[in-house]
Amino acid sequence: MVAELPQEAREGVPCPRFLMPLNPLRLPRRQVDVLVVGGGVAGLSAAIGAGERVTTLALLKGSRRDTATNWAQGGMAVAVHDEDTTEAHVRDTVQVAAGLGHPGLTSEVVGAAPTLLERWLSWGARFDSQDDELLLAMEGGHSAPRVIHANGDQTGAEIQRFLIARAASLEKLSVLENTFVLDLITDEQAVRGVIAWSPQQGFFCVWAGATILCTGGVGQLYRETSNPPDATADGVAMAYRAGAQIRGMEFVQFHPTVLYVAGMARFLVSETARGEGGQLVDRSGYRFMPDYHPDAELAPRDVVSRAIVQQMGKTRDTNVYLDMRHIDAERIRKRWPVINRSCAEFGIDMAHDLIPVHPAVHYMVGGVATDSAGRTGVEGLYAAGETASTGFHGANRIASNSLLEGAVLGERAGVAAAVEARPVSMSAAFGPSAKRPYDASFLDVADMDNALRSIMWRRVGIERDGVGLERAVHRLEQWNGLLSRRVFGDVRGWVLANKVLVGSLIARGAQAREESRGTHYRHDFPEIDDQNWKKDMAFVRPEPVT
Repeated sequence: MVAELPQEAREGVPCPRFLMPLNPLRLPRRQVDVLVVGGGVAGLSAAIGAGERVTTLALLKGSRRDTATNWAQGGMAVAVHDEDTTEAHVRDTVQVAAGLGHPGLTSEVVGAAPTLLERWLSWGARFDSQDDELLLAMEGGHSAPRVIHANGDQTGAEIQRFLIARAASLEKLSVLENTFVLDLITDEQAVRGVIAWSPQQGFFCVWAGATILCTGGVGQLYRETSNPPDATADGVAMAYRAGAQIRGMEFVQFHPTVLYVAGMARFLVSETARGEGGQLVDRSGYRFMPDYHPDAELAPRDVVSRAIVQQMGKTRDTNVYLDMRHIDAERIRKRWPVINRSCAEFGIDMAHDLIPVHPAVHYMVGGVATDSAGRTGVEGLYAAGETASTGFHGANRIASNSLLEGAVLGERAGVAAAVEARPVSMSAAFGPSAKRPYDASFLDVADMDNALRSIMWRRVGIERDGVGLERAVHRLEQWNGLLSRRVFGDVRGWVLANKVLVGSLIARGAQAREESRGTHYRHDFPEIDDQNWKKDMAFVRPEPVT
């Protein structure tokens, strides 16, 4: 089955059909009913949903812990408090989605949250509680405290832990780590599996009755990011090359508060720090957020991120500060143990010092267009989690809804794939390639990667305009054409090609949408334009370059 995707898809960026001119019929092979690519909350939920029913294999780019889920701090939104309702959670989610959220799907996902939580608790999940009552945090965009968390600020690690344990208990489910997936195999306009590579096996194929992409986001396309190193847009790129619609790529969410110390790795400072009393101040100590939004620090993330950028412009500073000095030191130590330790490594005492922070890319709102069961417009291909665009987040994601979406819709995709999987067919549409082998002296991969991350941050970042986007589109498509004429022989080259391709789609989407909505803000079109732009926008690959 395929998804019904009513929006009109525009012709996107030209690109080769495959990263490597390999004939999958001549490669070593494995065979499985359902294949899952990715191992975060969406990937594991999909793998468990499928693995409870049919033979399932999950391919992981790194190890079982190398996921954005494992890094997640804040928590998962679920309406379980006596004074909260799922209707209020739905209303908050749709409001933050800025007119592009799909209310029906939102009701389904939010409504499934309490049952999901009960199931997780039966699997051994351990969330923070007191007197047998779950502790609930308040975060931006929510009208009530509804964010469950674990070990203070280690919610994702706990979710990763018990989902890994659940997956390991299923006889029909296998996991293969440290495997890079290059491309989807297609035949008769249907996905038949993937071409993959690992240091141990080299190139090989996995033939599957259904394939689910759960490969995470795009954070490593940008200079400033809270994402792990593996967030390189591989799933979106391979789905696009296989003919899937890619929707909402102009909507990239920036987290307002990432620890900013020049020359050091960026580290996320959870939304809960502001939700539970942290205040944003500039270098003079002035609390500026009330000037920008009535909810101050609890405004939606796009509002807070833009406010920080504007305040830095006023003060001519490289960052602002999170002030938590009015919060008890013992509470800080217990509530945010990881953040507290990380700040201490940089010589910052959260209880006594201002914490330098700066926005960074955090979440890809757009992605592979799917329906509510994860089906794409290509038969045999499903997607879930940050890789997918389901309509749940619309133009902006409310805090702590991503783990919920990944779990609920990941499981749905796994079950749908297991039920709908076709008999495995080892056939593939494959044409010869005119691409030449890669010459190592031809291109400095690291240098181009740095240039990519810089132009995405400067031209396709928090604040955009037509002139900057035109320059970005021109440069990115020039690079994409350059890379399209060569074949890389290692993961670094394949990742660069994926990143440049997806960067081009993000820039094209931002250039096309001549309004400001949700995470997408343009100086030259600063207002929402519902008459012309209250609609989804998608791209589809033109005929592939050979």
